[in-house]
Formats: sequence, C-alpha cells, structure tokens
Amino acid sequence: MFTYLYSLPSLLQLPLSGVSKTFFIALQQVVKNTCFRGQPSVFFISLFFYPPEKGDFLALDLGGTNFRVLLVKVSDNGKQKVEMENQIYAIPEELMRGSGSELFDHIAECLANFLEKLGIKNQKLPLGFTFSFPCQQTKLDESILVSWTKGFKSHGVEGRDVVSLLRKAIKKRGDFDIDIVAVINDTVGTMMTCGYDDHHCEIGLIVGTGTNACYMEEMRHLELVEGDEGRMCVNMEWGAFGDDGTLDDLRTDFDREIDAGSLNPGKQLFEKMISGMYMGELVRLILVKMAKEDLVFKGHTTPDLLTTGHFQTSFVSAIENDKSVGLVSVEKVLRGLGLDPSGEDCVATQRVCQVVSTRAAHLCAATLVSVLRQIRDNKAAERFARRLHKMVRRLVPDCDVRFLRSEDGSGKGAAMVTAVAYRLATQHAERQRILDALRLSREQLLEVKRRMGEEINRGLAKESHDQATVKMLPTYVRSTPDGTEHGDFLALDLGGTNFRVLLVRVRGGKRRSVEMHNKIYAIPQEAMQGTGEELFDHIVHCIADFLEYMGMKGASLPLGFTFSFPCHQNKLDQGILLKWTKGFKATGCEGEDVVSLLKDAIHRREVREFDLDVVAVVNDTVGTMMTCGYEDPLCEVGLIVGTGTNACYMEEMQNVELVEGDEGRMCVNMEWGAFGDHGELDDFSTEFDRAVDDCATNPGKQRYEKMISGMYLGEIVRNVLLEFTAKGLLFRGKLSERLKTRGIFETKFLSQIESDRLALRQVRSILQHLGLTSSTCDDSILVKEVCSVVARRAAQLCGAGLAAVVDKIRQNRNLSKLKITVGVDGTLYKLHPHFSSIMHETVRDLAPQCEVTFLQSEDGSGKGAALITAVACRIRDAGQR
Repeated sequence: MFTYLYSLPSLLQLPLSGVSKTFFIALQQVVKNTCFRGQPSVFFISLFFYPPEKGDFLALDLGGTNFRVLLVKVSDNGKQKVEMENQIYAIPEELMRGSGSELFDHIAECLANFLEKLGIKNQKLPLGFTFSFPCQQTKLDESILVSWTKGFKSHGVEGRDVVSLLRKAIKKRGDFDIDIVAVINDTVGTMMTCGYDDHHCEIGLIVGTGTNACYMEEMRHLELVEGDEGRMCVNMEWGAFGDDGTLDDLRTDFDREIDAGSLNPGKQLFEKMISGMYMGELVRLILVKMAKEDLVFKGHTTPDLLTTGHFQTSFVSAIENDKSVGLVSVEKVLRGLGLDPSGEDCVATQRVCQVVSTRAAHLCAATLVSVLRQIRDNKAAERFARRLHKMVRRLVPDCDVRFLRSEDGSGKGAAMVTAVAYRLATQHAERQRILDALRLSREQLLEVKRRMGEEINRGLAKESHDQATVKMLPTYVRSTPDGTEHGDFLALDLGGTNFRVLLVRVRGGKRRSVEMHNKIYAIPQEAMQGTGEELFDHIVHCIADFLEYMGMKGASLPLGFTFSFPCHQNKLDQGILLKWTKGFKATGCEGEDVVSLLKDAIHRREVREFDLDVVAVVNDTVGTMMTCGYEDPLCEVGLIVGTGTNACYMEEMQNVELVEGDEGRMCVNMEWGAFGDHGELDDFSTEFDRAVDDCATNPGKQRYEKMISGMYLGEIVRNVLLEFTAKGLLFRGKLSERLKTRGIFETKFLSQIESDRLALRQVRSILQHLGLTSSTCDDSILVKEVCSVVARRAAQLCGAGLAAVVDKIRQNRNLSKLKITVGVDGTLYKLHPHFSSIMHETVRDLAPQCEVTFLQSEDGSGKGAALITAVACRIRDAGQR
C-alpha cells in the first residue's frame, strides 16, 4: 500500500519553473489576443482609489441560481469606510431556461423591491453589475454575453449587451431609474475590493469552484484596444491554459479521466487541475484505483465511492484539517461513502488529499508568478493558501508579495469599480468642461475669420485706420522678386542684443542663386542704453569691420535694413522709430528716421572708407515673404509664428488709402498681433487668457498674439494646470512652488511633450523639473492633453486669420479659385510637431476656394532685406532707363 501511496507525490509532482515559463509565454499571447484558445476580456479600469471614493452605490451580483442586490455606502471622514446592505433573491429555474426578457424583467423587479425596501427608489444611484459569465467588453458599461454557463440557457441573450437588456427592463417598468456605470466579473470585483483596502492591489485571483485571475496590464501591450498610454485591467480567463496541449506532459491519467467525463471535454484543462469543482473527484479516482489494486480498504469499493461527484471537495478540506487522534473526520467521511476504513486507510486518504491539494496550490503559484513580477495581491484559503504563498515566494524570492483575502469581492467589488468609474467620469467631465472653453468649433473659427476680415478693411481705410486694431501699415515694397535681380547687396539685421551684417550676392538668369556671408556682432549694454549717436556709431564700426573682413573696404553697396522695432514708414527707405522695445533705450532715436541716423553715423567717421546706399527698411515678416518669393513667384504672403506673430501680404494699391495712387500692389504689414485689443476676441477668450494678459507687461494689448505665439502658450498651459490642481484633478491636488512661478512652463515644453516620439516617462521628467516629483503616468497623459488643446487652438486661430487674408486676396482679384504661396518663419511653426499641420488644415477648411502652399523660410530677416533691396534697385534702374 505505502509503496503506491508514496509514489503519488512523484506522479503529481511538477517541474514548477517550467510551468511558470510556459504560462508566461501563454500570458504574453493573452495580451496579444491569442489567449489559450479563449478570448481575454478587457475591463476598462485604469485608476485605483485616489482620492478616496465616497458616496452611495448599488451593485448587482449575478452568477448562479441566486443573485444579490447591494447598497454600498463609501465614506471618507478622514478614514476609508464601507458599509453594505444586501438582499438575496432567487432566480426560478424556468427563468434560467426561459426568455432573456423575462429574466431581466425579474432582475429589475427584485431591484425595485430592494430600493423600495430601503426607501431610496426616488434616487438615481450609480450601479455596478457583477455578471460572472463569459463576456466580451469594448467599454466599461457594455458587456456582450458570449455564452451561458452554470445551467443558464435564457434565449435571446447570447451575443447581446447585458447592460442594454437591464436598462430596457428598468425603462419598461418606469418606476425607478439608475445609472449603470460598470459591468465586471467576480475576479475583477475581488481585485477592486482588495484595492480599496490596499492601494497596491493590482491582481485579482479566484480559487474556488472554478479559477481565474485578472491584473493591471500596460496599455501598450494590449493590441485588442486602441491607445498605448496608461494601464487597463485584463480578465485572463486562465482556466483554459493548456487547452492547446501545453500541459499534456504534466497531466496524469486521473486528469484525463476527469476531463473525459466532464461536460466540456478538452476545455478548461488548467481549471480541472486546480479548482474545487474537480479536486474532490481527483481524490476519488485515486482512491478507487488504489482500492482496485488492494492498497486501501482491503480492496473493497462501494457504490458511493464509484459514483462521480460523491467525494466532494469540501471533504478534502475537512480531511486535511483533521489533526485528531485516530483521524475522526477522515473516518467519518469514508464511512459516509459506505467504507469501513482502517487507521492506515485514514492516513493514506489524508495523504492523497494533501498531495492533490498541494499540486493544485503549486500549479496556481507557478502561473501566478508570471503575473507577480511587478504587481501583487491574492485571495486564498487556510492550508492551500500557505502552500501557495510558500511556493510563490520560492519561485520569486526577489518579489515581496503580500496576500490579502477578499471579503465579499463580487458585490462590493462591483460597487468599488462603480465608485472609481463614477469618480473618474465626474473628474473627466470637469476636466473636459474646463478644456472645452479652449476648444473652438468651426462656426467660431469662421466668426474669427469674418472679424479679422472686417479689421483688415478698417485698417486699410483712411477714415477708420486710427481706430482699427489691425493697422495694415504700408511698407512701400511694391513687388516680389521676378528672378532678374542681380548684384551684391549688404544687409543689416537688428532686432536684439546681437545683430548681423550680411553680404548677399544675387545671381539671376537660369542658374539664379543667392550666396550669403555674414558676421554676428554684439551690442554692448552701454550702447543699447546710451545715446543714439553711440549706438549707430557702433553699428557703422561693425559694418566697416565686416567690409574689411570680406576684402571690400571702400565699397559702395545698396543696403537693406531689417529693423525689427515698431516704425512708421512714409517710403521704402525711411522708418520712423515709434518706441524702443527688447531692452533698448538709446536716447535721441524715438520719433527719428533710423536711416538718417545710420547715414549720419557714416558721415561722422573721420576716414570715409565706404559709403552706403540705404535702399529699404523692412521688418522680419516682409523679409520672410521676399525670401520665399525668390524661391516661389506665387509667394505673396509672409507669416511669422514664433515668439510673437505677424503677417504681411501684397494688397491692391487702390485699397491702401494711406498711400496715394491706385496702380499696382504694395506689401502691407498687418501687425495683426493687436487683433482683439478692442474686444473682438472677448467671447473666445478664457479665464486663462485673461490671467496671462493681466500679468503681461502690456495688459490689454496684443490679444491675438497672446493666444497664438510662443511667448504666451506655455503660460496659458501653466494656468490651466494650476486650475486643475486646485480642483484636485491633477497632481493629487498638490502644487509645486516652481509651478507657481510665472513663465516657468516654457513653450518649448509644449513641443517636447507633444512629440509623437516622446515617451510618457520623459514627459514626467519635464514635470519633475518643475518640482512635480510625485507626478504619475496619468498626470503626464493629462498634461499632454492640455498642451495639445492649447496648441491646437493657437494653430486654428492663426489659420482663421490667414484664411481671411488669402480670401481677401482672392476677392481683390475677382477669382473663383486662388493659387497662392505663404512664406512662413518662426520657431513655433518650425519646431512644434503638430502646429503647422493643424494650421494648414484650418486654412483649407475655412478658405476652400484658395489653394494655399506653405513654404518655410530660411534666414528670412537678412536674406529678405537684401532681396527687397535688389527688387527696389531693379525697379529704380528700370525707371531710370
């Protein structure tokens, strides 16, 4: 007898590391949609319990002939607390096998009874539905029944959404209403129940009549669901592990006999080696074989011992727990089966139970370790649990695993899923409400376009020019390059603490080209803030140095002057400085013509080694248009979208009322950044825009620019993040001191965060740089969304303004279709990953009769000034001839 008995451990012993490896490979297949011949269900749960859930929630727990309705009260008075009331209702057998509508009508009736009993029938409470049958889910509140199990055969339900069926039954009654938020199975309920008590709980495990597990998987691994950010709960349905033959070398003749006699041969093979439905039967088959070989019970069997299902799994627990002298419980069980056991028979039977349950525990542990590499949790029972814990720790000694038993996982878990989903839905709705103010509809963008068109006309008209926000300043640039320009030209590019001197060699004809040489010079602080004479003397000194450097001392060349400060022009070679900006304060310059100041400085030099013919004063927007116009003759619009924003375009002279004459065209510098300064954008402006404007150095000015350009977008984002955090919607409501600092969120962060190649951990590193060291993956996702919304609005607003410009040109020329190119420069346009494409799309949508090409400018300021000079010289020379 004992020879066979002691061979049992080796018969049922398993190469556990091999099982774990096999299961891990299968687990990878699960998340890639192959799943042990079955389908994994994906539960749409991505966050746990922060902040603590609170409120009243209903739960339905349906998974057998009885079902429960629960009211779960979750409170947070400084301490998490859950109180539950529940009622059990029977499901008559005729409903289990009748029509689906009758079944759900019965569930709705029981739910109404429960609500009435508690006096809450007039309240609309969130409800979670534990529906423990195989389902396919595409979202949290939808679950398509794949097939009935557990004796249910209600027709008209398989292949349909059980949530919709329940809602229909409730609506048909009409005497109460509920908000069905989530449908889950019991495994997920277990995880969520324990997750409320232990925020590290990320695995749910059921080991009872059947077995299953779920866990929080990274979204990037889930090919069943779109998106790769965050995590989602996966219902593994791991009972089917081995159905493809991967466990054949571990299964015994007893396992195969159990499978052959089951209702689903060849299916759920892993479950049949572990779960309570089969453990007692496995012990019975071993005892029968031992008796037939005369190893126990003196070779005798009884009808009860030979009857399938008569050795219950509960007997295994009772027998293993029997520590009494003489093994009283073991003897009682065996006598109940009609046997007359000896003491040795009782010892042998207890040993068989121990071997069978130990194998089950080890198998469960071997598979669980594949999931336990990063996450933890479990439910287990008594001796089985201790063996499971011990084997898990042996197999993964580097993981600190705690097992937390779930109490009432199905019902409470459904309520907790509902609580989380309800809180997330509420928070999501609040976030979207805030962000919706920054989202513009097509109708709103069309209105921006219309108002921009009105301001363009007001700025062009002499009578309304002074009141217009879009000033439409004449530049006296009358033509774009035609390819015949030729010669050497100097250019000055002054707009900051450094400036450039350039030699630009333009060659016309078939092989036309532009060759450039330049040198950068610093402007000392004393020159910036001293006298005008000192500043322009320094500039002339640098020009002389450059000409000597180029071996052109004594040359007299035409010069174009890019002077990026506010100026009023009465002709191309004159620019009256209105006011200094960007830290310049040189005296004696404001109100003066900067060309005259430059010429005076040349004449002041004692040695007249060169002379200059200052042909044109331009700003960077016009320079951009001219640079691109040299490459593409259709370019008649210039656009800057960088630190600031502006545009220019070729307007018909007859519309430029500030300048005499109505023949031909002239480039108009729109100075469109001031659009909105008279309230034109107030109904599109948000509290975040107002906060940025209030703290700016020029409140109430440049309103359009403040909604578009790089100087301000980061600050808009920062203000949104402050609002979200104050409302507890971000960073767990905790604000860093650095984020409170104005200007700390740089616009370059928007470009970095929205980069498609940037992983979320790199987004988190940006947040950590801002002092948000405890930010989560979900915080990163939300920050990315805020950046996207703010940048999208900026691009759309810019596109709406540009649509007004190109449509104006089309209408000027009485064309049904306009083909035109826009030259663009600016770091925001060039570096942001999506700004340009959104802007292009907006222009196409709002100006469908215009075919617009966008050409990116390279070195627009300096090269453009030289080309304007070249065009002016061409026109001047032609006039002289």
